[in-house]
Amino acid sequence: MPEPAIHLQNLSKTYTVPERESGLGAAVRSLFQRRTREIRAVEAVSLDVAPGEIIGFLGPNGAGKTTTLKMLSGLLYPTAGSVSVLGFEPSRRQRSFLSQITLVMGNRNQLVWDIPVSDSFERNAAIYRLNQNDYEKTRDQLIDLLDIGDLVAKPVRNLSLGERMKCEIAAALLHRPKVLFLDEPTIGLDVTMQRRIRAFLKEYNEQNGATVILTSHYMADVEALCKRVVIIHHGRILFDGLLNDLVTRFSPHKTIEVELETETADLSPYGEVVERDGARYILRVEKADTARATGRLLADLPVVDLTVEDPPIEDVIEQVFSEAPE
Repeated sequence: MPEPAIHLQNLSKTYTVPERESGLGAAVRSLFQRRTREIRAVEAVSLDVAPGEIIGFLGPNGAGKTTTLKMLSGLLYPTAGSVSVLGFEPSRRQRSFLSQITLVMGNRNQLVWDIPVSDSFERNAAIYRLNQNDYEKTRDQLIDLLDIGDLVAKPVRNLSLGERMKCEIAAALLHRPKVLFLDEPTIGLDVTMQRRIRAFLKEYNEQNGATVILTSHYMADVEALCKRVVIIHHGRILFDGLLNDLVTRFSPHKTIEVELETETADLSPYGEVVERDGARYILRVEKADTARATGRLLADLPVVDLTVEDPPIEDVIEQVFSEAPE
């Protein structure tokens, strides 16, 4: 069995922050007796990621996702535990380590704000000491894929969020990294470009055997790319397994969407009506009752169309959070 590309063992990160009450008196007292409290951003996270695996790293804002990615990329030191990426200790920030990873953060810039995008590309090529021919070939491929040919001559400050994100992704992949840490990489992109980015990441993974940890609030990203998901909440892992197993474990319901010839039918005897639009109804039923409810609908009502689906992955993940201990 191959060694994991990424190994975390009881990884933790705790911040000590000052706190005080409002007011001048409290401000003066804090000069002599400062009170602090500990914030556990990540708590005893253990995780192995195989070479070439893509995992979805999910959780609400403040769950510890970005803190974990920063420790994996060496930007933060762990408070406790150990972490290994491609056999390296990330916090040592060795050149041989940095040349094999990339971190894309949807709310952060790596491009230089006041110079053209193409100059930032050249800067990255120099930093990573890329062969000129290899660099130009990769650069041109990324420009074509991401459709940024008309953007690279513009200063970054003149780009929209979506345009900047496309250029950020290109810059992050110029050195063909083996490990990708992607924190909201499709933020600000339209639906069409999100699809193109997902298709590119899938192809990049297949062609280069790259290992990918992806965080995203767009569940379409996760469903398209990730067979395995890890859900983190309050710094702790709540679930680690296959996406399909997540749905099976945390969703006891199925969704039935049915379109009728009439808009006056009462569908409450067949399940919980969660949405209605004219003659189109969406019902939620227990999994065990799905076949019976479907049969009754087809037998009793003038059905034009009917589909049975698992609930949206967003609803399943919300159910995971609702069952999590505080």
